[in-house]
Amino acid sequence: MSDEASRSAQTAFDEWPPELRALFDGTLTSAPHGFTVSLCAVDGAGRIRTALLSAGELLAPDARTLCFALWPSSRTAQAIASSARATLTFVFDQAFYQVQLDARRVALDGVPLACFVGSIESGEIQRVNYARLTGGITFELDDADSVHARWREQIEWLTRAASAAA
Repeated sequence: MSDEASRSAQTAFDEWPPELRALFDGTLTSAPHGFTVSLCAVDGAGRIRTALLSAGELLAPDARTLCFALWPSSRTAQAIASSARATLTFVFDQAFYQVQLDARRVALDGVPLACFVGSIESGEIQRVNYARLTGGITFELDDADSVHARWREQIEWLTRAASAAA
């Protein structure tokens, strides 16, 4: 075994590991304080477009699916709608996660956000034995009650999107 291989490990997955499924279950109880994911897509000009999302803006209704909502006018939403592909990256449990998604927009009446339903194409967990990731991009809420109310509404929309996509 090479020295590099003995210091790092990569684990592939095509279904959410149970701890991640719990993180994205819509209850907001498993997410670490300030947990943030980076959702990236490549637009038609080859530029990377990124949106930062919280656990309150993500829903995994089953082991292979992730639903998320974006402002319809955002460049990230437009890039995903056009390419049907997105990459989700985040730090969790002292590891780096990268998940490739095939995603499609699901139109819902009366919902001001662009709701997407994605399926896992591939996922990867990366760890090294000489260091632990202690955080990625994190945030603090100024008005937690109103944000949590908005997130609960978004989770309801994402639940509707998941049902409409099935």
